[in-house]
Amino acid sequence: MSLRVQIDKKLEHRFRQLAMKRFGYSKGSLSRAAEEALTNWVSTQENWEQEFQGDPVEAIDGLLSGIDIDSVELQHETKHVWMHQELKNVPD
Repeated sequence: MSLRVQIDKKLEHRFRQLAMKRFGYSKGSLSRAAEEALTNWVSTQENWEQEFQGDPVEAIDGLLSGIDIDSVELQHETKHVWMHQELKNVPD
């Protein structure tokens, strides 16, 4: 199976260097390194999910308690923030 992702060029360069250093300059070394990295990330995320206890709705309600706008305005503001973040990733 294959997975296509876009990452920062500097990160890609560092990843390639370290993958080749660790697994050699042969075919499959990038795949081995990527699989190891993804396995570690998934493991970390699964452990993190298990740490949360309680009602997620109450947790979100608590996080939003200091915000003095209604839900529709909050949705619109969230959209603007998201679009601003995404546009920073679009090449010129």
